[in-house]
Amino acid sequence: MAREIVLDTETTGLDPAGGHRIIEIACVELHDLLPTGRSFHRYINPGREVDPDAQRVHGISNEFLIGKPKFEAAEVVDEFLAFIDGADLVAHNARFDKGFIDNELQLVSRPCPEPERWVDTLALAQKRFPGMHNSLDALCKRFKVSLAERDKHGALIDARLLADVYLELRGGRETALDLTTVQSRQPRGTDTRAVYGPRSRPLPPRLSPADLNAHRQFVAAEMKEKAIWLEFES
Repeated sequence: MAREIVLDTETTGLDPAGGHRIIEIACVELHDLLPTGRSFHRYINPGREVDPDAQRVHGISNEFLIGKPKFEAAEVVDEFLAFIDGADLVAHNARFDKGFIDNELQLVSRPCPEPERWVDTLALAQKRFPGMHNSLDALCKRFKVSLAERDKHGALIDARLLADVYLELRGGRETALDLTTVQSRQPRGTDTRAVYGPRSRPLPPRLSPADLNAHRQFVAAEMKEKAIWLEFES
């Protein structure tokens, strides 16, 4: 099955090249465009001050981060890498999150996810809605994804919102119907349309014995041996 991780980060500022660090990271797991309920979430002590402009966006203060684990702690880096292992990574404006995650991993001499694993929902939205506002907030409103739980930006709530938006961008809410899809991992740019197989839980028959008997009598009287239904009757 295709496994994807929708993720978001909050940071001390805008540029890892200027020494800014991740202070919150959150991931939500999808399997074949269906949420599994599994998530990963950590607050991180960055070892530096949070810029006031950044704090106004996410509301995370320097005082709150005192005592939180550093990125190199096993409960952060090891568990994060284990959670995303083998999955594509979905982010909004992925270049931003990728830059910060790659920087943190390089600082602790850990391997970075391959560039081809990243999926940018901003690019997907710009392709689908050219010339329109395609921020996460704008997409939530466009797709009627509720923002009621969100006061300020936070990695976990934004990852959950982005997962809903991503499903809309990919048509994933249709997949949530009780249909079993047969999908294979294909290189991006190839035909990825789903092939639908039989239901995992077949629907119960809705015809009564009387209905079936009436249909057989109609076929025998009106269509006789030319009826196509006769080819399928056991």
